[in-house]
Amino acid sequence: LEIYNETLKDLLRLNLSQECKHEIKVGTDGRRTVTDLIVKVVDPNDRAAVDAILALAAKRRATGSTDMNATSSRSHSVFTLNITAMHVERNQVVRGTLNLVDLAGSERLDRSNATGQRQKETVAINKSLSSLVDVFTAIGQKSTHIPFRNSKLTYLLQPALSGDGKTCMIVNLSPTEASVPETLCSLRFASKVNMCELGKAKRTIGEVKI
Repeated sequence: LEIYNETLKDLLRLNLSQECKHEIKVGTDGRRTVTDLIVKVVDPNDRAAVDAILALAAKRRATGSTDMNATSSRSHSVFTLNITAMHVERNQVVRGTLNLVDLAGSERLDRSNATGQRQKETVAINKSLSSLVDVFTAIGQKSTHIPFRNSKLTYLLQPALSGDGKTCMIVNLSPTEASVPETLCSLRFASKVNMCELGKAKRTIGEVKI
């Protein structure tokens, strides 16, 4: 899926012209699901099948041209892999979730010169990234309140950021002199993330229901 202007969009939908309203639902076990989202069953060892899904999603992701990037990502994309392993003899089932997130880069309007719809996208991107910074800041300060609900991005990723899982972030930097302000902004962001300790990841073990 992608988060475009704070709206969830299914990147695997069959009819591109038909868009459903997707909502984030939280189950009794704390697991998050997105309503009316197409879910495909794949063999994790079938690399070609996984690559095909990623390629299709990337092709449909919202992009646009600005003065900074001719094919700028205008959304955050999230690829979620839910894995279930069963041990029949022990009557146990173990569930895990892997989220691969590609964040749209922050933009300065005085460089991108984005106007109209592109400007609206820029504001939405920067706002959600700021919400992500607020979450990491609150975690780093061990605050009693973590503002996960301030954006669709942080609310969707709450289980991975709240101590139930582990998170690895890779920050891309531009080597050009003209991008020094963006590079400094990214480094400050990475510094705040580096201060966070999410705690020990938890295993989700349940009984096999027959």
